[in-house]
Parts: sequence; C-alpha cells; structure tokens
Amino acid sequence: MLKEEKSRLSGKKNMGTIDRVVRFLVAVLIAILYFTDQITGIAAIILGTFAVMFLITSFMSSCPLYLPLKLSTIKKSNKD
Repeated sequence: MLKEEKSRLSGKKNMGTIDRVVRFLVAVLIAILYFTDQITGIAAIILGTFAVMFLITSFMSSCPLYLPLKLSTIKKSNKD
C-alpha cells in the first residue's frame, strides 16, 4: 500500500525532451524580458508565474495539466 501511494504522489513522467527544452527556454526568455524591464506590472507577475511553473515542470519531466487529458510528449519506442 505504501509503494502505491508513493508512486501516485511522485507523478508519472509525461514530458519529452523537446517539451522540456522549450519550456526551459520560454522561462529564460521571460526572465530576460523581466530583468531588462521589457515587462512590468501585472504582465511581469503573470509571466513570472508561468516561468516558474515551466521551470518546475521541465525539471520534474511531468506536467500536472497533461494528466487529466491523458497527454504525453514522450516518444514511444518501436521495440514493442
């Protein structure tokens, strides 16, 4: 029972390499725009929040929004 609960909480990987890299690059772009004062105010707060979420999900290789939609960007192997 404990293993099942731990597995469920850890999350299943559902993001491929390209998805992770794109999210990371978008987060870096938002950071650059923020630190060069290209975005300010509410836009900076909203985009900053997205950037943080993109960084977290790219490092975890799992997007919680993909789970209910049963999406995955991981390439399937042809070995099946």
